[in-house]
Amino acid sequence: MNFKMSIASNLQKVKSQLPKNVTLVAVSKTKPVADILEAYNAGQRIFGENKIQEMVDKQAQLPSDIQWHMIGHLQRNKVKYMASFVSMIHGVDSGKTLLEINKQANKHNRIIDCLLQVKIAEEETKFGLSEDEVCHILNDPKIQSMENCRIVGLMGMATFTDDTLQIEREFEHLYQFYSSLQPKHPYFKTLSMGMSGDYKIAINLGSTMVRLGSLIFGAR
Repeated sequence: MNFKMSIASNLQKVKSQLPKNVTLVAVSKTKPVADILEAYNAGQRIFGENKIQEMVDKQAQLPSDIQWHMIGHLQRNKVKYMASFVSMIHGVDSGKTLLEINKQANKHNRIIDCLLQVKIAEEETKFGLSEDEVCHILNDPKIQSMENCRIVGLMGMATFTDDTLQIEREFEHLYQFYSSLQPKHPYFKTLSMGMSGDYKIAINLGSTMVRLGSLIFGAR
């Protein structure tokens, strides 16, 4: 059986394993429009891309009710290209980027939801903020006065390792930090952690959003 023909069944299988409170972002980066359309026709509406140009191209060709999530590292000067349609931006790791998102969203009279990326992994290659930096951003009067950019939670990626105890520690740490911030920040409703290799661990430790690609679309 051709793998493309099984995108719908892959999606059905994954969704059957997710608790109701967990949102699925189907990671469609590098995948053709036809594959995304198959997932769309199977009921999926939230798709994640890591390159703005690729997301812009796909958005123009696909149904308008798709919610596009930017899940890659974000360059400030490229926010303007997606500000008219992006639903959520994961992985924001600077106050200046938030202010730029607010500025560009304002031009389109939109509110864009954002997640702050916290560095929980040991790898140097992972982006992210320290807990002190997150608190500094959240307490910044300029950030607090934004009307078109809304910080709705946190995102974190665990170390790429076979050591499940380490992954559990990192996710648990992020969940505790998220829980400590929630009472002071009424918009906090999303804790995005967990990908194809570790999403079950993440869900057990409090994740409310998972980003799954290969489990739905097959290996890249």
